[in-house]
Amino acid sequence: MLRPVVAVVGPTAAGKSELSLSLAQALDSEVVNADSMQLYRGMDIGTAKLSPAERAGVPHHLLDIWPVTQTASVSEYQALARQAIDDIRGRGRTPIVVGGSGLYVRAAIDKLQFPRTDPDLRASLEEELARVGAAALHARLAAVDPAAAAAILPGNGRRIVRALEVIELVGPPFRATLPDYEAAYPVVQVGVEIPRQVLDHRIDLRLARMWERGLVDEVRRLERAGLREGRTASRALGYAQVLAYLAGECSEDEAAAQANQATRRFVRRQESWFRRDPRIVWIPAGDDLARRALAVLDQPLTS
Repeated sequence: MLRPVVAVVGPTAAGKSELSLSLAQALDSEVVNADSMQLYRGMDIGTAKLSPAERAGVPHHLLDIWPVTQTASVSEYQALARQAIDDIRGRGRTPIVVGGSGLYVRAAIDKLQFPRTDPDLRASLEEELARVGAAALHARLAAVDPAAAAAILPGNGRRIVRALEVIELVGPPFRATLPDYEAAYPVVQVGVEIPRQVLDHRIDLRLARMWERGLVDEVRRLERAGLREGRTASRALGYAQVLAYLAGECSEDEAAAQANQATRRFVRRQESWFRRDPRIVWIPAGDDLARRALAVLDQPLTS
């Protein structure tokens, strides 16, 4: 019998990786990464990517698959994630999809279809965005697809660019919101719940540890590999702020403080995203997190 898919979700620094390892060892599972920035080779310290030794013998899929110069494609990720999930299930094991990138989690487990991308068109629109600003492109979007423009904030340049790209490729209307939750597999989702004050403290410790482990040197190495030109990777939390420091736009202390603030804002968005999914079973973080997660998974996995 094919095993259901398990998804471990929640905000950055909540403890998803540690929980996924405990579950994988208990369930004879393999992990499928759903952290959009851990897809990039060399982005290790700043993404808190588990080292091979830290993976404790648990197979991990979709880590280090893209160079930092490649623009992220959720449709490409979806194809790779589905292939990994199908392979794991076909061998009688349980796939555990782990990550805090909400769209990537949904791409892996839900019935979503993503319009194709065109690198040249995307690059042209990104250049136009940099030249004229998001408001001008939003006005252009409003002229061709008023409903899409109404659903996208005028300052959200990335979403405006994507909407214009899709409209150019397949025509309007552009669907600015995702469809209802409909899984492509039997799936059980576990969310790691953690008090805001505790989470903020963990973020502080996490970023301090990244700096101590050499995040600045990691960014220097990746800059030589083209990080600054990477449209997606260069915007990653921590990396964008260190790039600004290396460019002389701020001090190192300012870069660290800005990375902390940006991470806290991102965590709020993650929490909002995952809270909208009624299928997620939330479990408070704590010493017995793995035991309680296994209790949630027990019935669906043995039925």
